Formats: sequence, C-alpha cells, structure tokens
Amino acid sequence: MSENSPLVRQWILLRMLASRRFGVTVREMAQTLEVSEKTIRRDLDMFIQAGFPLDETVGEHGKKRWRLTGDLIEKGLPITYDEAIALHLARCLMEPLAGTMFWTAAQSAFNKIRSVFNETAWAYVEKMAHSFYRTRTGMCDYAKKAELIDQIMLAIEDRKAIELRYHSLKAPEATTYTVHPYGLTYHRGALYLVGLLVECNEIRHWKVNRVEAVKITDQPFDFPEGFSLEKHLAGSFGIFQGDGDYHVRVLFSPVVARYVSEATWHASQRLYPQRDGSVIAEFDLDSLEEIQRWILSFGKYAKVLEPEELQRRMQEEIREMLATYEDLPERPSRKRQLSPHAKLAFAAPDFGPAFAPIERTP
Repeated sequence: MSENSPLVRQWILLRMLASRRFGVTVREMAQTLEVSEKTIRRDLDMFIQAGFPLDETVGEHGKKRWRLTGDLIEKGLPITYDEAIALHLARCLMEPLAGTMFWTAAQSAFNKIRSVFNETAWAYVEKMAHSFYRTRTGMCDYAKKAELIDQIMLAIEDRKAIELRYHSLKAPEATTYTVHPYGLTYHRGALYLVGLLVECNEIRHWKVNRVEAVKITDQPFDFPEGFSLEKHLAGSFGIFQGDGDYHVRVLFSPVVARYVSEATWHASQRLYPQRDGSVIAEFDLDSLEEIQRWILSFGKYAKVLEPEELQRRMQEEIREMLATYEDLPERPSRKRQLSPHAKLAFAAPDFGPAFAPIERTP
C-alpha cells in the first residue's frame, strides 16, 4: 500500500488495532500495510495525540504489541472505536433522507458518537469523513415528505390500509387509491412504495415524491405469506416490474467492457469476456424498459444480441432520436480523439432518478 494514502492506511490500522485481541506488533502492521515501521510509529503517535486509547504491552523477548483497548461501553456506546468511526462516515449515505424519521434517528445516533471523542480525535474523524464524498446528481429531497413517510411507515408496521393520493407522471391530476403498503425500496436516489392496489388486486409501485397525501384507515390487511421486497424485485432491472420472461444478451465493446465488468448490475448477471477485449453480458429479467434505457446510455459501444423484441425496441428508439435532430444544419464531421479514461467517462452515464422508469399506475 502506498504511503501517499495516509487516511486509508490509518483506517485499516485502526481496524487492526481494534480487532486483534492480543495486539499486533509494529513489524506486523508494517508488513500488512506494506509501509515502513517508521510510518507505523508515526501513525501510532498520531493516534495517541488524538486521544485514542492505545495500549502497549511487552511480551516475551521484549516484543511490544499494540491494541486499541476495550469498547465504548463506559462512555455509553457498546461498540468499538472503529465501529463508531465507520457509522459516522456512513452519515453521508443517509443525506437523501434528511428531514424524515430515519434521518432524525440517525442524527441522534451521530450526536452520541460525537460525544465520545475529544476535540483532537474528532478533528481526525472529521478529516477522514471529508475524504469520502457522494455525488448528489438527481438526489431527491424528502425534507417536505417527512410526515407523509412517517404515516406510510406506521401503516406498514400496523398493517393498515392507506388512502394514497397520488399524482402520476402521466396523469393531469392526482387520484386517490386504496393501498395495502408492503414496504419501501430505495432506487437511484428515490424512495418507492411497494404495495397492493386493492381495486385491481395487483402489486404496484408508487414514487414517494409524487405522493400528495396519505391517510391511514382502520382496515387491516394480511401480509402475503412468503412475500419479500427482494423476491418481488428479483426480476427487475431496478424498480420497474413486468410479467415477462426475457433472456437478455448484450455485447459491450472493449471501450466500456471493463466499466461493465466492474459492477454487479443485476443478480442474474453473467459476464463472458471475449478475445478482442469486449464482453457479453447476460441477464434474466421480467421486463425490458429499464435495461433498454441502461443499454442506450452506452451509445454505440453496446449492441443487443437478444431477444429480438429488445433489438426492435432499440432500433425504434434510435430512429426516433435521430428524427429529433433532423432539422439541424449539416456540418463537416470532425473526429474527436478521446483518451481511454475520457471514453469511459462519456460512454456510460448513469440516467439517475430523472430517467427512472415510470411506475405502473392504475
């Protein structure tokens, strides 16, 4: 590990010191982190100055071992120091839920974590937190939906039907539905309610941003036996659910093959690297809407091999896109040379919530 990444190194070091029951020697730490013993001693001195409870013991042959002593029970938190730091670092992942009951509870926990560190140690923790940043492109703000989400959660917990006033993206005005709420799911920066639409006896999804009002009724409902959000969405390439059975194969060119291979896009994903550096990705899905948008984001660097239905959808979509630009004056084409890194950056943008699939409304 490079000595040019001190925060990462020190984080790993803190975890080692907290997890080794009998401690760890400076040499062992240096070998594990692939740095000099001088660097490790400098990090240990920094931890001591920051107020972390480091304990040094001398064993056989004068061998010194270091460990981060105990947990934080005596300070009101039954967790270790590295766990407390990890929880604080995770707060940025909660920001999309600011203003909701989840954020309020998280803030209370964060304040307790803050109280167990002295000023010097907290400055170090904050420095580490600032080394991690989450982009906010397309992130939804739920501060004004806090009471509404609270009502939904109460209805889910008490298993009571709700009257949901919902303004669909395509509808000119809001409509009220009777819904059995099963749970909430978080997808691409947005919350979705999953529940049974009573009028149709069909499970639907509602984007919480478009919910205008929620009223809990006295009508109880039975939770479906064996139902889980994970199983329900297993065939979706995101949040849109269908009733089809599609085996999708897509060929990604060498330009984006590594990008595609670096992530898990769906539980059914199977990747087959090709000799020319390209990769074929296969998925088993129950709908095509979301994966079609995802493939389009790769432009010319992705080609649908099957099913034929998806090929025709892509063809039709591309024709309509071309028609949108037919009125532009013709100009001499100029080839722009992009570096491999630039190609990856521009080849596969994330649609984000703005292009999230339109929910199936009654």
